[in-house]
Amino acid sequence: MQEKTDATGSAESPGPAAEERVVLLDGGHRPVGTADKRLVHGPRTPLHLAFSCYVFDPEGRLLVTRRALDKAAWPGVWTNSFCGHPGPGEPLEEALHRRAREELGISLEGVTVLLPEFAYCATDASGIVENEFCPVYRAATRDTPHPEPGEVAEWVWVEWADFAEVARRAPWAVSPWAARQIPLIAEEPQQS
Repeated sequence: MQEKTDATGSAESPGPAAEERVVLLDGGHRPVGTADKRLVHGPRTPLHLAFSCYVFDPEGRLLVTRRALDKAAWPGVWTNSFCGHPGPGEPLEEALHRRAREELGISLEGVTVLLPEFAYCATDASGIVENEFCPVYRAATRDTPHPEPGEVAEWVWVEWADFAEVARRAPWAVSPWAARQIPLIAEEPQQS
C-alpha cells in the first residue's frame, strides 16, 4: 500500500488508531488541507487553525492552568484555561465544548468570541514552533475542574487583574499566546 504525503511533507500511514487531525491554513486563513497533530508541530510548523479559551466561574474568577510537564511544547508553563484544535469540518464552538470536557472535565456556558482574528507564531526552548490562527474565546462554568493529567499539571482560580498583571510584568512566566492575548483583551472580559 502506498503512503500519501500531507501538506507538511509528513508521510501518512493508515493505522488502527484514529489520529487527531489539524486544519492547515493558507495566508488568508482558508483551509488548504489537514495534518496529523502529532507530526505537524516541529521546527517548521505550518499555519493551522486553533483556539484559546478563558473560563470564568460564577464569582468572576479566571481558571488558569499549568501545562503538563511532559507536553512537547511549553511544558510546565502557566497559561489561560485551555487551548485546542478543531478537527476537519468541526465548528469552533463545538471544538471548544469538546476540549473543555476532554482536557478539564467541565462544561461551558455563555461562550463568546473576544479576539476573532488573533494569530501568532512562537518558538519554545526546544525549538518547537507554534504557528496558529487562533480565535480567542471567553466562557463560564459552574463545574469544578477534573483535568486530564497528560494535559494539565495544576490549576487555580484567580482574579483576572492578577493574571493580567503577571502577563504584563513577566510575560516570560506565562505561555507566549497568553502574554500576547492579554493586552489585546485589555480589561476583564465581561459575559455578554
